[in-house]
Amino acid sequence: MALFKALRPKQWTKNVLLYTGVLFTLNKTWFLLQPSMWHVLSRATLAMLVFTALASGIYLLNDVRDLPHDRLHPKKKSRPIAAGHVPVGLALVTTVILEAVGLWGAFSLAPSFGWVGLAYVLMQLAYTYWLKHLVIIDVFVLASGFVLRAVSGVLVLSAYISPWLYIVTFLGSLFLGLCKRRHELSLLAEDAGRHRQSLSHYSLELLDQMISIVTASTIMAYSLYTFSAHGLPSNHLMMLTIPYVLYGMLRYLYLVHMHKLGGSPEEILLRDRPILVVLLLWATTATAILAYGRTLSTS
Repeated sequence: MALFKALRPKQWTKNVLLYTGVLFTLNKTWFLLQPSMWHVLSRATLAMLVFTALASGIYLLNDVRDLPHDRLHPKKKSRPIAAGHVPVGLALVTTVILEAVGLWGAFSLAPSFGWVGLAYVLMQLAYTYWLKHLVIIDVFVLASGFVLRAVSGVLVLSAYISPWLYIVTFLGSLFLGLCKRRHELSLLAEDAGRHRQSLSHYSLELLDQMISIVTASTIMAYSLYTFSAHGLPSNHLMMLTIPYVLYGMLRYLYLVHMHKLGGSPEEILLRDRPILVVLLLWATTATAILAYGRTLSTS
Protein backbone atom coordinates (compact mmCIF):
# COMPACT_ATOMS: atom_id res chain seq x y z
CA MET A 1 0.00 0.00 0.00
CA ALA A 2 2.87 2.37 0.75
CA LEU A 3 4.40 1.68 -2.66
CA PHE A 4 1.03 2.27 -4.33
CA LYS A 5 0.69 5.58 -2.47
CA ALA A 6 4.20 6.53 -3.61
CA LEU A 7 2.98 6.22 -7.21
CA ARG A 8 0.78 9.28 -6.47
CA PRO A 9 -2.56 7.92 -7.71
CA LYS A 10 -4.23 11.31 -7.22
CA GLN A 11 -1.96 12.75 -9.90
CA TRP A 12 -3.16 10.16 -12.40
CA THR A 13 -6.05 12.57 -13.07
CA LYS A 14 -3.60 14.51 -15.28
CA ASN A 15 -3.65 11.63 -17.74
CA VAL A 16 -7.30 12.30 -18.57
CA LEU A 17 -5.75 14.64 -21.17
CA LEU A 18 -5.05 11.53 -23.24
CA TYR A 19 -8.79 11.38 -23.93
CA THR A 20 -8.54 14.70 -25.78
CA GLY A 21 -8.24 12.84 -29.05
CA VAL A 22 -11.53 11.05 -28.34
CA LEU A 23 -13.43 14.34 -28.37
CA PHE A 24 -12.10 15.19 -31.80
CA THR A 25 -13.15 11.89 -33.34
CA LEU A 26 -16.79 12.30 -32.31
CA ASN A 27 -17.77 13.66 -35.71
CA LYS A 28 -16.61 10.34 -37.17
CA THR A 29 -17.88 7.92 -34.54
CA TRP A 30 -21.07 9.73 -33.46
CA PHE A 31 -22.52 7.51 -30.77
CA LEU A 32 -21.13 5.40 -27.94
CA LEU A 33 -23.20 2.53 -29.34
CA GLN A 34 -21.13 2.29 -32.49
CA PRO A 35 -18.31 -0.29 -32.49
CA SER A 36 -15.84 2.30 -33.79
CA MET A 37 -16.42 4.45 -30.73
CA TRP A 38 -15.58 1.59 -28.39
CA HIS A 39 -12.40 0.95 -30.38
CA VAL A 40 -11.42 4.61 -29.95
CA LEU A 41 -12.16 4.52 -26.22
CA SER A 42 -10.21 1.30 -25.68
CA ARG A 43 -7.11 2.66 -27.42
CA ALA A 44 -7.33 5.92 -25.48
CA THR A 45 -7.67 3.98 -22.22
CA LEU A 46 -4.65 1.82 -23.01
CA ALA A 47 -2.67 4.97 -23.84
CA MET A 48 -3.72 6.51 -20.53
CA LEU A 49 -2.54 3.41 -18.63
CA VAL A 50 0.77 3.49 -20.49
CA PHE A 51 1.33 7.15 -19.64
CA THR A 52 0.34 6.46 -16.03
CA ALA A 53 3.13 3.89 -15.83
CA LEU A 54 5.67 6.33 -17.31
CA ALA A 55 4.64 9.18 -15.01
CA SER A 56 4.48 7.00 -11.87
CA GLY A 57 8.02 5.75 -12.43
CA ILE A 58 9.21 9.35 -12.68
CA TYR A 59 7.36 10.24 -9.46
CA LEU A 60 9.27 7.52 -7.62
CA LEU A 61 12.62 8.65 -9.02
CA ASN A 62 11.84 12.26 -8.19
CA ASP A 63 10.98 11.36 -4.59
CA VAL A 64 14.23 9.42 -4.24
CA ARG A 65 16.20 12.35 -5.65
CA ASP A 66 14.45 14.87 -3.38
CA LEU A 67 14.52 12.68 -0.29
CA PRO A 68 16.60 15.03 1.93
CA HIS A 69 14.57 18.10 0.93
CA ASP A 70 11.19 16.39 1.25
CA ARG A 71 11.96 15.49 4.85
CA LEU A 72 12.20 19.22 5.61
CA HIS A 73 8.88 20.00 3.89
CA PRO A 74 5.79 20.27 6.17
CA LYS A 75 3.64 18.18 3.79
CA LYS A 76 6.03 16.20 1.60
CA LYS A 77 7.74 14.66 4.63
CA SER A 78 4.74 12.33 4.91
CA ARG A 79 5.33 10.86 1.44
CA PRO A 80 6.07 7.11 1.68
CA ILE A 81 9.71 7.35 0.57
CA ALA A 82 10.51 10.43 2.69
CA ALA A 83 8.78 8.82 5.68
CA GLY A 84 10.80 5.62 5.24
CA HIS A 85 7.83 3.38 4.42
CA VAL A 86 9.23 2.49 0.98
CA PRO A 87 12.93 1.51 0.69
CA VAL A 88 14.95 3.47 -1.86
CA GLY A 89 16.07 0.27 -3.59
CA LEU A 90 12.49 -0.91 -4.09
CA ALA A 91 11.51 2.51 -5.48
CA LEU A 92 14.35 2.47 -8.01
CA VAL A 93 13.64 -1.09 -9.17
CA THR A 94 9.95 -0.22 -9.57
CA THR A 95 10.93 2.87 -11.59
CA VAL A 96 12.93 0.79 -14.06
CA ILE A 97 10.10 -1.74 -14.44
CA LEU A 98 7.44 0.94 -14.97
CA GLU A 99 9.49 2.85 -17.53
CA ALA A 100 10.36 -0.32 -19.46
CA VAL A 101 6.75 -1.54 -19.50
CA GLY A 102 5.43 1.94 -20.31
CA LEU A 103 7.76 2.50 -23.26
CA TRP A 104 7.10 -0.98 -24.61
CA GLY A 105 3.36 -0.34 -24.39
CA ALA A 106 3.67 3.08 -26.05
CA PHE A 107 5.65 1.79 -29.02
CA SER A 108 3.26 -1.17 -29.33
CA LEU A 109 0.22 1.11 -29.58
CA ALA A 110 1.81 3.50 -32.09
CA PRO A 111 5.47 4.21 -32.91
CA SER A 112 4.81 7.97 -32.85
CA PHE A 113 3.26 7.62 -29.38
CA GLY A 114 6.35 5.69 -28.30
CA TRP A 115 8.69 8.48 -29.38
CA VAL A 116 6.59 11.05 -27.53
CA GLY A 117 6.64 8.82 -24.44
CA LEU A 118 10.43 8.55 -24.70
CA ALA A 119 10.68 12.34 -25.06
CA TYR A 120 8.55 12.71 -21.92
CA VAL A 121 10.80 10.36 -19.93
CA LEU A 122 13.99 12.12 -21.07
CA MET A 123 12.51 15.54 -20.31
CA GLN A 124 11.46 14.41 -16.84
CA LEU A 125 14.91 12.96 -16.16
CA ALA A 126 16.44 16.30 -17.11
CA TYR A 127 13.90 18.02 -14.86
CA THR A 128 14.60 15.73 -11.91
CA TYR A 129 18.37 16.20 -12.04
CA TRP A 130 18.76 19.72 -13.44
CA LEU A 131 15.89 21.73 -14.92
CA LYS A 132 13.85 21.94 -11.71
CA HIS A 133 16.50 24.29 -10.33
CA LEU A 134 16.23 26.81 -13.20
CA VAL A 135 13.85 29.69 -12.59
CA ILE A 136 10.93 29.92 -15.11
CA ILE A 137 12.31 26.90 -17.02
CA ASP A 138 11.03 24.70 -14.18
CA VAL A 139 7.38 25.64 -14.77
CA PHE A 140 7.84 25.50 -18.55
CA VAL A 141 8.87 21.86 -18.22
CA LEU A 142 5.84 21.09 -16.03
CA ALA A 143 3.56 22.68 -18.63
CA SER A 144 5.27 20.78 -21.46
CA GLY A 145 4.43 17.51 -19.72
CA PHE A 146 0.73 18.30 -20.07
CA VAL A 147 1.15 19.15 -23.75
CA LEU A 148 2.89 15.82 -24.39
CA ARG A 149 -0.07 14.06 -22.77
CA ALA A 150 -2.48 15.80 -25.13
CA VAL A 151 -0.23 15.05 -28.12
CA SER A 152 -0.07 11.38 -27.11
CA GLY A 153 -3.85 11.10 -27.00
CA VAL A 154 -4.02 12.50 -30.53
CA LEU A 155 -1.26 10.34 -32.00
CA VAL A 156 -2.58 7.06 -30.66
CA LEU A 157 -5.93 7.75 -32.38
CA SER A 158 -4.55 9.43 -35.52
CA ALA A 159 -6.89 12.33 -34.73
CA TYR A 160 -6.52 16.01 -35.61
CA ILE A 161 -6.47 18.83 -33.08
CA SER A 162 -6.01 22.50 -33.87
CA PRO A 163 -2.61 23.92 -32.82
CA TRP A 164 -4.64 26.45 -30.83
CA LEU A 165 -5.59 23.71 -28.38
CA TYR A 166 -1.94 22.82 -27.80
CA ILE A 167 -1.27 26.48 -27.00
CA VAL A 168 -4.21 26.55 -24.59
CA THR A 169 -2.99 23.34 -22.93
CA PHE A 170 0.48 24.80 -22.47
CA LEU A 171 -0.81 28.12 -21.10
CA GLY A 172 -3.34 26.46 -18.80
CA SER A 173 -0.67 24.12 -17.45
CA LEU A 174 1.71 27.05 -17.00
CA PHE A 175 -1.03 28.74 -14.97
CA LEU A 176 -1.25 25.69 -12.67
CA GLY A 177 2.55 25.50 -12.38
CA LEU A 178 2.90 29.14 -11.38
CA CYS A 179 0.10 28.80 -8.82
CA LYS A 180 1.92 25.75 -7.44
CA ARG A 181 5.14 27.74 -7.07
CA ARG A 182 3.23 30.55 -5.38
CA HIS A 183 1.74 28.10 -2.87
CA GLU A 184 5.17 26.59 -2.14
CA LEU A 185 6.74 30.01 -1.65
CA SER A 186 3.92 31.14 0.63
CA LEU A 187 3.98 27.90 2.65
CA LEU A 188 7.75 27.60 3.12
CA ALA A 189 8.54 31.33 3.47
CA GLU A 190 12.24 31.82 4.27
CA ASP A 191 12.93 28.06 3.97
CA ALA A 192 11.70 27.95 0.35
CA GLY A 193 15.18 28.25 -1.17
CA ARG A 194 16.45 25.33 0.91
CA HIS A 195 13.68 23.06 -0.33
CA ARG A 196 13.89 24.05 -4.01
CA GLN A 197 16.70 26.20 -5.38
CA SER A 198 14.54 27.92 -8.01
CA LEU A 199 12.14 29.21 -5.32
CA SER A 200 14.84 31.56 -4.05
CA HIS A 201 14.57 33.44 -7.37
CA TYR A 202 10.80 33.94 -7.13
CA SER A 203 8.76 36.36 -5.06
CA LEU A 204 5.02 36.46 -4.43
CA GLU A 205 4.77 39.76 -6.33
CA LEU A 206 6.62 38.36 -9.35
CA LEU A 207 4.53 35.20 -9.40
CA ASP A 208 1.30 37.19 -9.14
CA GLN A 209 2.33 39.24 -12.19
CA MET A 210 3.23 36.08 -14.13
CA ILE A 211 -0.07 34.45 -13.17
CA SER A 212 -2.02 37.52 -14.32
CA ILE A 213 -0.29 37.48 -17.72
CA VAL A 214 -0.81 33.74 -18.22
CA THR A 215 -4.45 33.89 -17.06
CA ALA A 216 -5.32 36.57 -19.62
CA SER A 217 -3.33 34.78 -22.34
CA THR A 218 -5.08 31.46 -21.66
CA ILE A 219 -8.57 32.95 -21.83
CA MET A 220 -7.74 34.86 -25.01
CA ALA A 221 -6.14 31.83 -26.68
CA TYR A 222 -9.09 29.60 -25.81
CA SER A 223 -11.54 32.19 -27.09
CA LEU A 224 -9.67 32.43 -30.39
CA TYR A 225 -9.64 28.66 -30.63
CA THR A 226 -13.43 28.39 -30.24
CA PHE A 227 -14.26 30.55 -33.25
CA SER A 228 -11.23 30.28 -35.53
CA ALA A 229 -9.86 26.74 -35.25
CA HIS A 230 -10.15 24.38 -38.21
CA GLY A 231 -12.36 21.37 -37.61
CA LEU A 232 -14.93 23.01 -35.32
CA PRO A 233 -18.57 23.54 -36.35
CA SER A 234 -18.93 26.59 -38.59
CA ASN A 235 -21.75 27.96 -36.44
CA HIS A 236 -19.22 28.80 -33.67
CA LEU A 237 -21.20 26.92 -31.03
CA MET A 238 -17.91 26.10 -29.28
CA MET A 239 -17.92 29.69 -28.02
CA LEU A 240 -20.57 28.56 -25.53
CA THR A 241 -17.78 26.86 -23.54
CA ILE A 242 -15.83 30.09 -22.95
CA PRO A 243 -17.70 30.96 -19.69
CA TYR A 244 -16.74 27.56 -18.25
CA VAL A 245 -13.04 28.23 -18.80
CA LEU A 246 -13.32 31.76 -17.44
CA TYR A 247 -15.17 30.64 -14.31
CA GLY A 248 -12.80 27.72 -13.73
CA MET A 249 -9.69 29.92 -13.80
CA LEU A 250 -11.26 32.60 -11.60
CA ARG A 251 -12.43 29.96 -9.14
CA TYR A 252 -8.93 28.51 -9.03
CA LEU A 253 -7.44 31.94 -8.33
CA TYR A 254 -9.99 32.40 -5.55
CA LEU A 255 -8.85 29.13 -3.93
CA VAL A 256 -5.17 30.10 -4.30
CA HIS A 257 -5.52 33.54 -2.73
CA MET A 258 -8.36 33.09 -0.23
CA HIS A 259 -7.91 29.47 0.86
CA LYS A 260 -4.13 29.17 0.39
CA LEU A 261 -4.48 26.20 -1.97
CA GLY A 262 -2.78 25.52 -5.30
CA GLY A 263 0.07 23.29 -4.21
CA SER A 264 -1.76 20.22 -5.47
CA PRO A 265 -4.01 20.85 -8.53
CA GLU A 266 -5.24 17.25 -8.52
CA GLU A 267 -6.56 17.62 -4.97
CA ILE A 268 -8.45 20.77 -5.92
CA LEU A 269 -9.95 18.87 -8.85
CA LEU A 270 -11.07 16.01 -6.62
CA ARG A 271 -12.25 18.05 -3.63
CA ASP A 272 -13.60 21.38 -4.88
CA ARG A 273 -17.15 20.79 -6.06
CA PRO A 274 -17.53 23.98 -8.18
CA ILE A 275 -14.33 23.15 -10.10
CA LEU A 276 -15.48 19.58 -10.65
CA VAL A 277 -18.94 20.69 -11.78
CA VAL A 278 -17.62 23.26 -14.25
CA LEU A 279 -15.22 20.68 -15.73
CA LEU A 280 -18.09 18.22 -16.20
CA LEU A 281 -20.23 20.94 -17.78
CA TRP A 282 -17.40 21.87 -20.14
CA ALA A 283 -16.85 18.23 -21.13
CA THR A 284 -20.56 17.62 -21.66
CA THR A 285 -21.08 20.79 -23.70
CA ALA A 286 -17.94 20.29 -25.79
CA THR A 287 -18.88 16.66 -26.48
CA ALA A 288 -22.36 17.63 -27.63
CA ILE A 289 -21.06 20.43 -29.84
CA LEU A 290 -18.34 18.34 -31.46
CA ALA A 291 -20.67 15.38 -31.98
CA TYR A 292 -23.72 17.22 -33.23
CA GLY A 293 -22.60 20.78 -33.99
CA ARG A 294 -22.00 20.11 -37.67
CA THR A 295 -25.48 18.63 -38.03
CA LEU A 296 -27.02 21.72 -36.47
CA SER A 297 -25.02 24.05 -38.71
CA THR A 298 -26.17 22.29 -41.89
CA SER A 299 -29.79 21.66 -40.90
